[in-house]
Amino acid sequence: MLDVEAVSALAKGQSIASGDVRAAMEAARRLDRDVVVPSVILAELYRGRNHNQVVDSLLSRETGVMLRDTDRPFARLVGGVLGAVGADSALLADAHCAAAAVESGGGVILTSDSGDMERLAANYPNIHIGQI
Repeated sequence: MLDVEAVSALAKGQSIASGDVRAAMEAARRLDRDVVVPSVILAELYRGRNHNQVVDSLLSRETGVMLRDTDRPFARLVGGVLGAVGADSALLADAHCAAAAVESGGGVILTSDSGDMERLAANYPNIHIGQI
């Protein structure tokens, strides 16, 4: 799972963080695991023409990235992740990443803000947080 910072690093390229994300994506490919980006993450990144073009370019060239839209069952799961730790909607986007990992049966969430993600994933031992 990629959070907003991981997608942003990947889109911008040319940084240590983007290299970390690319390495993790290659590992996922070798293990035949999905790389999931909840669509709400895109809402955080779409901030005008230039930003939109960078994000859209990334999504068109990265064939290994799957988007997870928020339907009613997934929204319920996201709410459960938030409720389990008493978090408010400030962590809504991060909770989507955690919920996507729960839905997948576990996995790695790449982020540069491990504190919030660790809090959200605390009840799920099969979710690991990767710092970029």
